[in-house]
Amino acid sequence: MTFVPDNFNVWMEIPVSDLDKAIRFYNEVFQTELNLITDMGPNHIAMFPTKTDMGVAGHLYPGQPAAKGTGPTIHILCPDALEATMERFAKAGGEVVSDPIPIPAGRFAYGIDPDGNSIGMFAFNAS
Repeated sequence: MTFVPDNFNVWMEIPVSDLDKAIRFYNEVFQTELNLITDMGPNHIAMFPTKTDMGVAGHLYPGQPAAKGTGPTIHILCPDALEATMERFAKAGGEVVSDPIPIPAGRFAYGIDPDGNSIGMFAFNAS
C-alpha cells in the first residue's frame, strides 16, 4: 500500500535567533501579520496566518538555525510578483541567492534570511 495524501506537508517551523526581529522581517517581505502565540508550549512562536483554520502554514520559533544555507529550504508563497518579493527580501536584510527559476506551476527564487535559513519565494503562474 502506498500513502498518497492530499497534502504531504502539514507544517513548517523556522528557527530564528531573535523572534521579534524575524517577525518584522517576514511581515515586511511577505506583506503579512504573523500572530504571536504565547501559550503554545515552552516558547513563544509567531504563526503565519491562513484564511481558514484548515490552511497549511507554520511558525517561527526561538531556536538554533542551521549553518547559513545548509538547512532545508522552506518555500513561502509571494503576496504579489516574485520580483517585488525578492526586492523586499533583500531590502529587509535577507540575501537573494538566485535569479527566478521557472517550473510548470510558477516561478521561485532562493534566498537566505537574516538567520541563515534557506527560503524559497514562490509565485504561481497567473491563471
